[in-house]
Amino acid sequence: MIETLAYLACVLGFAGFGVKLLEAGRDQPARTLWYLAGFGICIAFGIAEGMPAMDALAGDERWYADYSPLAGDLAKFGAIGFTVAFTRSMRFGAAARLGRHAVLSWGVIATEVVLFVLARPRRSGEDTVVPAAGRPFFVAYELVFIAYGVLSLVLVAVFFARFAVRARAGSLRTGLWLIFAGVVAAVAWTLWDLDDVASLLSTGGVEATEDLPAAALGAACVVLAVAGSTLSVWGPLLAAPLRWLRAYRAYRRIEPLWTVLREAVPGIAFDPARGLAGGAEFALYRRVIEIRDGHLALRPYFDPGLPGRVADRARRSGVPARSVAATVDAATLAAALVARDAGHRYQPDDADAPSAGAVPADVRAEAAWLVEVTRAWRHSAVVAAVRRETHGELGVFA
Repeated sequence: MIETLAYLACVLGFAGFGVKLLEAGRDQPARTLWYLAGFGICIAFGIAEGMPAMDALAGDERWYADYSPLAGDLAKFGAIGFTVAFTRSMRFGAAARLGRHAVLSWGVIATEVVLFVLARPRRSGEDTVVPAAGRPFFVAYELVFIAYGVLSLVLVAVFFARFAVRARAGSLRTGLWLIFAGVVAAVAWTLWDLDDVASLLSTGGVEATEDLPAAALGAACVVLAVAGSTLSVWGPLLAAPLRWLRAYRAYRRIEPLWTVLREAVPGIAFDPARGLAGGAEFALYRRVIEIRDGHLALRPYFDPGLPGRVADRARRSGVPARSVAATVDAATLAAALVARDAGHRYQPDDADAPSAGAVPADVRAEAAWLVEVTRAWRHSAVVAAVRRETHGELGVFA
């Protein structure tokens, strides 16, 4: 299971960032793309380094077994450094100098190498064992790695969060939030090294290979980062079925309201036999128009004084403020249908039908509004009470 997660993350890291490099090659500066490629290569190697297959590949080479933890951590350092460099290039331009961060990164790497050598860890079976004299150095090694990694990644996470908050809704914002989530997973992955510190202090050794939580966090980091950075490639492929599903759900959810209006005003249905022919989005568009046509056909039967009374009643009945307008629309429509059955006209044929809220500017927004009205139509006690009272007032009994 652990190896599967690690190798899947490696494949996704190389494949995903490779796709991104090909896609952005003509639009992004080469330096920025190298930062992105460096991150993908380092993060993939950092995950794969501690896997049993790498031990088998190295065979009996003692030096690899002893120093493989350092190699894996240096790869993670590289990934963090490339992430910060990429972030700075996005913020200040491709020519931005890394400056103090580059000096800090190389200083930390040199410190880590020295601390690891002084700790003198040795591989023993599935564990890395540290002699008593070297444990303070190894604890320092782990804490420096955690402090540097968390500080750098938090700065990156804040950068992407700020951009995501300011970005317009759509694939860009979604991609930025996915990258942010990947950076948060990387922070958790880095903090997981505290488990090694606890193990070292209690047993004098740490696991030489990644455990399941670490592998899962590493895989999540890669998957989310790749998903966010390549959303422009695979997003449109996923958007079409999601649009179809969204349209189909709205189409089905406004069906009760459409059905009662079609029965009252049969002429509103363009072609009932077509159903979803032509696609769910077109069918939803047609159904929204038919509902509005039915609403207009009932104009003479709307009581112009009813919306205000229903709104007051809904508020007194504890209807949430966000649902009052939909409740008013559903109740006035219910009363108009009763008035139509009774042949009771409140207004001339060319009067305006009252509406509780502003009519949305597009089909998706109007469909969402009609879903709310349909919900109130079916479930609101206020709508049911208005319907019953109108039956009594006009002498029409269901």
